[in-house]
Amino acid sequence: MSDSADYKFEGWLGHDQDAVYGKMVWGDFEPKPWEENDVDIEITHSGVCGTDIHSLRNGWGGVDYPICVGHEIVGKIVRVGSQVEGNLKLGDRVGVGAQSDACLSRFGPCEHCASGEEQYCSKFVATYSAQHFNGAKTMGGYGKYHRCPSHFAIRIPDGVSSQDAAPMLCGGVTLYSPLRYWGCGPGKTVGIIGVGGLGHFGILFANAMGADRVVGISRRESKRSEVMQMGADDYIATEDSENWAARYDGTFDLLISTVSSVQMPLGDYLKLLKKDGAFVQVGNPDDGKLSFHPIPLISRRIRFTGSTIGSPQEIREMLALASEKKMKFWVETRPMAAANEVIVDMEHGKARYRYVLVNGEV
Repeated sequence: MSDSADYKFEGWLGHDQDAVYGKMVWGDFEPKPWEENDVDIEITHSGVCGTDIHSLRNGWGGVDYPICVGHEIVGKIVRVGSQVEGNLKLGDRVGVGAQSDACLSRFGPCEHCASGEEQYCSKFVATYSAQHFNGAKTMGGYGKYHRCPSHFAIRIPDGVSSQDAAPMLCGGVTLYSPLRYWGCGPGKTVGIIGVGGLGHFGILFANAMGADRVVGISRRESKRSEVMQMGADDYIATEDSENWAARYDGTFDLLISTVSSVQMPLGDYLKLLKKDGAFVQVGNPDDGKLSFHPIPLISRRIRFTGSTIGSPQEIREMLALASEKKMKFWVETRPMAAANEVIVDMEHGKARYRYVLVNGEV
């Protein structure tokens, strides 16, 4: 396809912090200037992630409005540069997650890119609300088309539906990556704190990876039935149960927290871990800083750590696992035209458990 493509880039734009209240406006935007390692993607599905909400309201700061959010993008390739990676071709179904680029050792040695952990590159480029190396603003997937470097466009296996693939590209891999790194598998007891859009992936992936025991941990008893349907072996409702911290003291090998608020009983959570257990924080609060007393860490040699999304290779591994295990996720599709209503519903906690915006019939 020539430089004068017969389509335009348009989508839902947030012009200020009020956008989070369902006030995004449909409009045109300029994609990054074309480079020969790029692909253009006609978007069919775009997952709705909690990060979209944080960004629309500028909860973490630094947003350069207007912004087009959405970093769980699935669609078909409609334009291919002459230097694309991965043997991508026109018509391929691909996905793009929360990372659009990294240095890839183009500006000098980079241990993270060289080792296949591009998500930890110091020159990480987010899929929206960031800047490409050519100076252009990154714009996300609540729209019709997306342009990005081919290194971060991942081919979707035939065994995974587009509506399941989309939310895995950020939400799914954010749980898969730490589960993989910290050795989730036979012999391990794993707890997922905060069973929402992120946490439900943790329950499903921990089971698929063979953990001996998987426990959902959330505030209210009302989620118990759904979490058990996901395959959890047990459920802890921290605000509706008495003495839960004492009853489960020293139970877990691994805890992954998806909670995006500092209003959580962090000290009690740490006491749930066995000696040499690990607590991994993946939720990014915008209401303050986490704090805790170090005694549980000291007395049990506990590791307190964090994790961010996943590399392109981890995304490929995750998609292959989902295809092999014929995994299905708790996804509700909504029309792209309803994006404003969807983000309001998301903010109000109505998702069970992920929303995916769909362009037309696919």
